[in-house]
Amino acid sequence: MIAELTREETEEFLREQVVGRIGCHADGQTYVVPVIYAYDDGYLYVATIEGRKTRMLRANPEVCFEVDRYDGPAGWRSAIAWGTYEELAGEEAERAIAILAERFGRTGETRRHGPESGLRTVCFRIRVEELTGRAVERSA
Repeated sequence: MIAELTREETEEFLREQVVGRIGCHADGQTYVVPVIYAYDDGYLYVATIEGRKTRMLRANPEVCFEVDRYDGPAGWRSAIAWGTYEELAGEEAERAIAILAERFGRTGETRRHGPESGLRTVCFRIRVEELTGRAVERSA
């Protein structure tokens, strides 16, 4: 039987997971892409490089975010969040980098792409406006 997770259970599940999928839609095209993230105080934080995902999110900041875990015959869990893309700069971008560094156990300066690489690091967060979670747990 599928059970509805409470808000607290769903947020805890988001804090536990490492990879989520961002769904974005712009100019008649839908794009779903995996990202590593950190969940903190109602926001999903991501650092990425400039590309299709960031172009689409700028064009249409409404986003859907999904995480899941399959536990084999024991069951599964999933969470879906709807929210708004917010690109970060300055101190807010530094805070995002610090949250991600803490989440992934990195100390010191996290790797960034400089102008010489031709790639630009983009820090953003998704302000979670709606959140649902579901689970199936089967006994052995």
